[in-house]
Amino acid sequence: MTAIREERTSGELKALAEQAGRDLEDASAAEILTWAADTFGKRFCVASSMEDAVVAHLASRAMPGVDVVFLDTGYHFEETIGTRDAVDAVMDVRVITLTPRQTVAEQDAEYGPELHDRDPDLCCRLRKVRPLEEGLAGYLAWATGLRRDESETRANTPVVGWDDRRQKVKVSPIARWTQDDVDAYVAEHGVLTNPLLTDGYASVGCAPCTRRVLEGEDARAGRWAGRAKTECGLHG
Repeated sequence: MTAIREERTSGELKALAEQAGRDLEDASAAEILTWAADTFGKRFCVASSMEDAVVAHLASRAMPGVDVVFLDTGYHFEETIGTRDAVDAVMDVRVITLTPRQTVAEQDAEYGPELHDRDPDLCCRLRKVRPLEEGLAGYLAWATGLRRDESETRANTPVVGWDDRRQKVKVSPIARWTQDDVDAYVAEHGVLTNPLLTDGYASVGCAPCTRRVLEGEDARAGRWAGRAKTECGLHG
């Protein structure tokens, strides 16, 4: 077991992440999360969009009571908020809800209504990227549910890598999983999932910028449909 050190330089963390990415490439999701829990302790958290609670469930087994960070953008579907509340109620995790500096009404007053339609990159930056950066300030490492099979932009996701923007270790324990792997895990363990996933949505984001996917489309096609934008900015 790696001893937990509260303070590390960015250089040390980066080297640690890159080495772990190589060492753990063929490890199971559980082994990757156990490494993260052993290495970072309470300075490790999971970020969840509440599309499903697979990574939160996995992490709770490696580190009971693990912090699960959720971004409440003010634009979520009711089903997403309901999933968050259910995860908080039934899983051995501590859900922490992050909110933007401005309410939707305050943002509308400063930037005009429906900024998500006019400048979605700015909207994501204000309501997702900045709140996450502030919310992760006390952690050395964070976990995501990114998978390589979701889109071309995620095809090279390391199981453990370096988040250069935030100067933190970024853990993607299910990076090598397929949708079939996720479905099998959900079925085996009765993991909570967002009800929208059974209503034609393959990826769930903010309501104004998310639609159901069409047959043959990839899982991310329903996000910012009709635009070149494919990512909110949280992952590069």
